[in-house]
Amino acid sequence: MYIYNVTINIEKDAHDEWLNWMKTEHIPQMLALGKFTNALMSKIMVDEESGITYSVQYTTDSKETLQKYYTEDAASLREEGIKRFGNKFVAFRTELDVIHTEKSN
Repeated sequence: MYIYNVTINIEKDAHDEWLNWMKTEHIPQMLALGKFTNALMSKIMVDEESGITYSVQYTTDSKETLQKYYTEDAASLREEGIKRFGNKFVAFRTELDVIHTEKSN
């Protein structure tokens, strides 16, 4: 299993519109691609004057599937966010290779 993590800091004056867009449009679009099986959005619990920070983690089966996302879809989906919110956010991306998972009884 592989996780594509996007960490986003959104300015407070654009936050409500951005959060709604993420939940109702962007995340559903990402899942509709058929490359990700799950999305988990978390608010990072730190006070920042510059905005509010979130982590969105998309689960996929492999590095190869993630590479297909980069090649086929990433540019257009990123551009949509830029068109809509301009310089109101910053984002950085990381890839996580899941080594072990375990559930409590």
